Amino acid sequence: MSAKKMLFIPVVFFLIMVVGCATSVRDAVKIDTSLPVGKIEGNQFTGIRYPFNVSAPPNWTISMTYPSFMVDLGYEKPGLEESEVFVYNPATQSNLQIDFLAVDRYSQFSQASIEALTSSVGGGVVSDTEEQVGTANIALGPTEPVSLKGVPYAAKKYVTFDLKGVRWQQGWVYAFTEPYQIFILYMMSEKEGSNDLNHLKTILDAFEVVSQK
Repeated sequence: MSAKKMLFIPVVFFLIMVVGCATSVRDAVKIDTSLPVGKIEGNQFTGIRYPFNVSAPPNWTISMTYPSFMVDLGYEKPGLEESEVFVYNPATQSNLQIDFLAVDRYSQFSQASIEALTSSVGGGVVSDTEEQVGTANIALGPTEPVSLKGVPYAAKKYVTFDLKGVRWQQGWVYAFTEPYQIFILYMMSEKEGSNDLNHLKTILDAFEVVSQK
């Protein structure tokens, strides 16, 4: 998995900082890439390759391909092509992407380690954001636990900044449910009259990892 620019957030750090142990804690995970990613019916995505579901709010779009405006916002195509699902508002260009990654046999997680990893990238994100948009009005939000259905450990952090006269919140949710790491990356407009941050909560509330038993 390559680093995703997101606009600016490098995610590859998660893959090298996971707590490991000397003995195997799970069988090797095999992903059947011959399976389709999933299916979309209306505003509902049902996963096939990975066991998760999510839905989009009214007037939003859910897709297994990224909208072209995300490239214009500064996202890198290779990173976008690795994500399984995109949920976006065509009117405001607010967007969210979901990516699953199988965990190796040795990595272990807890809520504390998930929050620590989520938090540790914050300083780098601020520096990268300053490089891209300047130093004015950049603020780093707190690290917060997140409740996702079917997911025992999840945390969120974000930065806010001004871009072309619009206030944005750009954040990352990092989560673990056996045997997957989950990355949910988002960029939400805070433009006056926008309800996109409330819609973000709606999307996260609709996200669910379903049992494979």
